[in-house]
Amino acid sequence: MEVEARIVRLELAETFVIAREASDFADVVHVAVRHAGATGYGEAAPVERYDESARSAKRFVDERAELLGDDPFALEEIDERLAGVPGELAAKAALDAALHDLQGKLLGVPTGRLLGLPRSGPPTSWTVWLGDPDDMARRAEAASHTYRRLKLKLGGGDGLDVERVRAVRGVTDLPLQVDVNEAWSLEEALDSLPQLDGLGVAYCEQPLRAADEGGPLLRDRSPVPIFVDEDCHTLADVARCAEIAHGVNIKLAKSGGIREAIRMAHAARALRLGVMLGCMLESGLGIAAGCCVAPLCDHVDLDGNLLLREDPCPGVELSDGVQVPSLEPGLGVSVTWV
Repeated sequence: MEVEARIVRLELAETFVIAREASDFADVVHVAVRHAGATGYGEAAPVERYDESARSAKRFVDERAELLGDDPFALEEIDERLAGVPGELAAKAALDAALHDLQGKLLGVPTGRLLGLPRSGPPTSWTVWLGDPDDMARRAEAASHTYRRLKLKLGGGDGLDVERVRAVRGVTDLPLQVDVNEAWSLEEALDSLPQLDGLGVAYCEQPLRAADEGGPLLRDRSPVPIFVDEDCHTLADVARCAEIAHGVNIKLAKSGGIREAIRMAHAARALRLGVMLGCMLESGLGIAAGCCVAPLCDHVDLDGNLLLREDPCPGVELSDGVQVPSLEPGLGVSVTWV
């Protein structure tokens, strides 16, 4: 198989703010895998929090392309070879997606059907990025006309996180979830979560720093279900997460791709954990791969492409708040490769 990678800059419609950073763009890596006259595409969305970058992801693809071999259907063997090289899970996710896209195109069927999964999953949440309470309420009210649930970014470090949620609740009755991005101490979490429960918050994502020793205590005492993100990367992490959370947030870019994400979803179910599917700042190419896993999940947060000024890879449709993949073969996304 022939493999090629390029770095693509995604411009955001507005500055995206979370507890640890603000972004006006995201650099991703698009991967093309060619075989038997067909081309499969995938996207790597690396993040600095996990010591990955667009440059390191592209370098991995360029230097390790031979690990794919000659058979795009030999996914188990390819997985084993890629697993022999540590790190760069976003790059591995791009290769995995490209292979699934390629398989679908070679067989003439959508990737989701190839996996034996339904076409659509739960509605996606819309992310209301971190701001002052009134600003978040204004943006939440505007989004409530289009989306069926909202995800509020918290962790302002100013003591106003509960007020942010209260302001949003004042303008919408939509289901709310919050994402703290590791910004609270155990004491802050124990103080804030009962108040958020009173405001009808469905669950709280990663309130504590990853590996915080207070995780088990918070899990036992929180009236709001705790879902972990930064604590949960691959299948090897899921069992430990059952000790510190009520659910896990699976993202293809940190798991290594569709196959690993599916394994994680089934493992979480076996441990009676809730399953959430998240995303990074991604184009429709990355979101299309996520859509393949969405039917296995309780909650879906696949709005990365909706935050862009312009999506360079159209194909996913937002229908009544649900991100629905194309019926075209493979991932069904249009990719312009110059």
